[in-house]
Amino acid sequence: MHFGQILKCDCANGIGIRLTLFVSGCTNHCAGCFQKETWDFDFGHLFTEETEDFIINELKKPFYQGLTLLGGEPFEKSNQEALLSLCLRVKNELKNRDIWAYTGFLYEDLLCNGKRHFEVTDRLLNCIDILIDGKFIEDLKNIDLNFRGSENQRIIDLNKTRKEKKIVLSELNN
Repeated sequence: MHFGQILKCDCANGIGIRLTLFVSGCTNHCAGCFQKETWDFDFGHLFTEETEDFIINELKKPFYQGLTLLGGEPFEKSNQEALLSLCLRVKNELKNRDIWAYTGFLYEDLLCNGKRHFEVTDRLLNCIDILIDGKFIEDLKNIDLNFRGSENQRIIDLNKTRKEKKIVLSELNN
């Protein structure tokens, strides 16, 4: 997996101060995408054990609330395994940090009967607290929305969704 950028002290891509990882590779190719360079799976830097260690050590700083995964597309098959390793470490080593992820795919397509489900997808989803799903649609762009760019995108509380066994939208959707 490659990544384009690690953004420290980010407050735009989730609640609180976050470390944001922009992964490379995306097949969605949304019109109006603000990160077109990340469509290329080889864009940026190789994600290594040292990269993962850097992220974990940075997240140990007390002011961070959590990690945000952006793209590119975190749920491309080639990105999921490396992200699973990172997310498992966050959950095991930094229990008070949350994980947000953005995907252009629908949550339903990531589930076991969905067309974007792969062998590690369930485990990766189980690490994520908040999922913002759906392609960015330029005609539905709305700059007044919380943490998303277009009106079709949903902010899903995955902890409540797992508990209630149905999609539960976060109160941040309002």
